Amino acid sequence: QVHLVESGGGLVQPGGSVRLSCAASGSIFSNNVVGWYRQAPGKERELVATITSGSSANYADSVKGRFTISRDDAKNTMYLQMNNLKPEDTAVYYCTVDMGWSGAYWGQGTQVTVSS
Repeated sequence: QVHLVESGGGLVQPGGSVRLSCAASGSIFSNNVVGWYRQAPGKERELVATITSGSSANYADSVKGRFTISRDDAKNTMYLQMNNLKPEDTAVYYCTVDMGWSGAYWGQGTQVTVSS
C-alpha cells in the first residue's frame, strides 16, 4: 500500500510564505501527473496546481503568480511553495498522484491557516 504524507502546514501571517512537501512511500511518480488540492471549511475541494512529468504546471487563477508547484521524481516528493499568502488561502491542503485508469492516491491533508 502506497502512502502520501504531507508536511509543512501551519499558521502563517498574511503576506507570509509556506512550503508544503508531499512524500510518497513508493515509486509512483514516474510518468504520472501530481498535484495539490485544497478544501476550506464549508467549501468543496478545489484544484490548486498540477504538474506533469515533463514539468508542465497548471494553476488555479486564484494562486497564479503566488504559488509554485515542483516535483522531484528521484525522491518521490512534490512541493508547493506558497508566497504572499492571503486569509482566503486558509484550507486543508491535499497532495495527489493521478494513476490514470487505476485511480489516484491522496494524502491525509495538512492544515494551512493564514491569520494575523
